[in-house]
Amino acid sequence: MGSGTLAWIMRFMKIWVPSKAAADVLSDLPDVECVVYDGTGPVPEGVEEAEVWVPPLIPVAETPEVLARMTRLRLLQTITAGVEPYRPHLRQGVVLCNARGVHDAGTAEWAVGAMIAMLREFPGFVRAQDRGEWTYHRTGVLADATVLIVGYGSIGEALERRLAGFEVDVVRVARSARGNVHGQDELPELLPRADVVVLLVPATPSTAGLADAGFLAAMKDGALLVNAARGGVVDTDALVAELRTGRIMAALDVTDPEPLPADHPLWTAPGVLITPHVGGSTPASERRALRLLRSQLLRYLAGEPLKNVITGSY
Repeated sequence: MGSGTLAWIMRFMKIWVPSKAAADVLSDLPDVECVVYDGTGPVPEGVEEAEVWVPPLIPVAETPEVLARMTRLRLLQTITAGVEPYRPHLRQGVVLCNARGVHDAGTAEWAVGAMIAMLREFPGFVRAQDRGEWTYHRTGVLADATVLIVGYGSIGEALERRLAGFEVDVVRVARSARGNVHGQDELPELLPRADVVVLLVPATPSTAGLADAGFLAAMKDGALLVNAARGGVVDTDALVAELRTGRIMAALDVTDPEPLPADHPLWTAPGVLITPHVGGSTPASERRALRLLRSQLLRYLAGEPLKNVITGSY
């Protein structure tokens, strides 16, 4: 074996990607081989050789086992904002990056659509349409509402931009106060004032069960809870109990458990709209994910600082 061949082998890098589109966008990078693994079917051979893994949008059930076998892994780049399926299983020294910004547009758009759908009672009108019934009555409206955004990051900013034309009062909440953003410790005072409460917090130990019985009880009568974060942020049993009173409503793109079993009481609770975690599942998100993936790999190959590196608690 010549020295040139040996040098090529030493530089050669294997990257696992979730789709052919992802492989195509990286196809011109030198000394890189892409292995497509979308999470279905058996784990491909050569898992021990992967240096970079870009998992699919829906987490792989075998994630702990796959990561345990990826002994050469140096970078895990998600195409989601959430990283909770991976953090507990990463070896020391593996860099973890999320897809902050990729799903902002889709998730913010879903949240606005969910608000309008629930406040203008679209689900009920659709059911009446199926029955051929003309059920005229007054509905609620988004205009003049106070919208409390809990978890004011890039998606929260995108949501506020989209709400700008709806004549609402936006109240912002983050983990800690800054400027015109309230701290999470102020929620007991803010919740009773909000007509709509939107959850956009990341899934961390501190946010698990954030919207518990006390949180929900503090919401004003007739208020709408919108969860576009993670299912575990809401205490599902407490939410079902509150919905059954008819005091509040909910629009959920995420649930706990997820997928929601067919016989779960949340399906039949009154005043709830459920979508199957589709907020970020859009062509726009895919285009932005591919751009991020390419730019990150170019940085990685050049030894430059990466974007969206996850450190500390999140």
